[in-house]
Amino acid sequence: MSQNEFSKGDLRNTGMALKHDREWDYELDRIVEAVHERDATKVGLQFPEGLKRRGPKVTDDLRELLPEDVTVMMSGQPCYGACDLDTYMMRRTDVFVHFGHSPMKESEKIIYVPLFSNVEVLPIIEESLEEIEGEEVGLVTTAQHMNRFEEMREYLEGQGYEVHTRKGDDRLTHEGQVLGCNYASADIDADNVLYVGGGKFHPLGLAMEHPEKNVVIADPVNNVVTIADTEKFMKQRYGAVHRAMDAEKWGVIFCTKIGQGRWDQAEQIVDENDDAYLITMDEVTPDRLRNFDMDAFVNTGCPRITTDDGPQFHKPMLTPGEYEIAVGNEPLDSLEFDTFHGTW
Repeated sequence: MSQNEFSKGDLRNTGMALKHDREWDYELDRIVEAVHERDATKVGLQFPEGLKRRGPKVTDDLRELLPEDVTVMMSGQPCYGACDLDTYMMRRTDVFVHFGHSPMKESEKIIYVPLFSNVEVLPIIEESLEEIEGEEVGLVTTAQHMNRFEEMREYLEGQGYEVHTRKGDDRLTHEGQVLGCNYASADIDADNVLYVGGGKFHPLGLAMEHPEKNVVIADPVNNVVTIADTEKFMKQRYGAVHRAMDAEKWGVIFCTKIGQGRWDQAEQIVDENDDAYLITMDEVTPDRLRNFDMDAFVNTGCPRITTDDGPQFHKPMLTPGEYEIAVGNEPLDSLEFDTFHGTW
C-alpha cells in the first residue's frame, strides 16, 4: 500500500475503527516526513485512553513505511487531553506524536494529530433546532468535530439564525472550541448555546460556567438531543463541600503534568493554612491518596479529577473554589465550576 493511501486514514484497515465506522485521518504521511527531515531513529506515539488499544496496529502501519532502523514506541502513560503529554517519552524521542487532541501550545517537538471525526453532524443539529429559543445561538464543539465547524455555522445561518462564535483564550486552538476545563469560547452574546459533540462532561461544565444560558446538546455520535441539567451535579458538589467543612488536615494536590499545574494556587492555600500540606503527583487517583492521613483534599490540577472521580475518593475532594467555601472564606452560593486558563 502506498504512503498516500495510508495517509487517507481509513481506520477500519488500521485497527482504529470505532463504533460508528468512522474514518479518521491520522496523518501518517506527516509523521513519516518528520522522521526523514529529522533523520529520526526513535518515534513516540501517545494515544488517549480510548484509543490505546488501536496503538499496535498503527505502529505496524508506520513500521511498513519507515526505515528498519527506526524504533516506534507507544506511551503507556494515562492521557486525557492535550495538557497531558508524556514528557519523559517526549524528551527521549526524535519525533513525538500526540493523537486525538488539538495543540494547546505550538511546539516543533510535538506532532499533534487531532483525529477529526467523519460523523455527519447536520441531521442531529436539525433535530436540535426545536430546543433553541429565539433567533440567536452560540455555537461550540470539541476538537473531534472542528473539521465540520464551518458547515455547522453555515447550516444554522441558512435556517435564519444569527450565529455567535469566538475563540477563547490561549488554551484553545480553534474558534468555537471547548475543552473539559475551558469554556471561554462560549462567552458570547446569546442566550442559547448549541454544543455539538458527545459526552456529558463538556456540556455540563458549559452549563455550570454559563448558568444563564440555555445549553442544547446535539450529540452526533449517539444521535440524541438533550438539555444540559446541572441539578444532580450541583447536589453532589454541595455535598462534598459540606462534608469537608469540619476538616482539620488538608492535602493540597499539585499536579506535575505539563499542562495541569497551578503552582501559585496550590502554594497560596498552603501558605494561608497551617493545617494544609502540599502533595505533588502526576496521576491523581483514589488509591494513591488513600494512605495519606488527611480529612479532605484540594485538587489544583485538572478539574475533571474532582468532578468526574470525586465520589470515588475516600475523603472529600474539592476544587480550589470549593475549598474557599469549606473553610469559610466564601459564601456557599459562590460555588461554581472550576475552569483552567493559560498553557504552560
